[in-house]
Amino acid sequence: MSSSSQSKFEENDGLEAAVDQAISTCGGDMRATIRALIVANEYLESEVGELMKAVSHAYARGRFNSYSG
Repeated sequence: MSSSSQSKFEENDGLEAAVDQAISTCGGDMRATIRALIVANEYLESEVGELMKAVSHAYARGRFNSYSG
């Protein structure tokens, strides 16, 4: 097995384990699993929004220098 195909297999294996864990955590109820994932995603989206605001304010106040690559 080539290195790249083995890496993809390991990624898929990890993803499958995470899927199984999420379903198990919700007692095998697929609708509850999807609901929990949607709630978690909405929470993470709101956190990203708050972080973006905080970074934007800090940047506007000169706390960060722009990247000049």
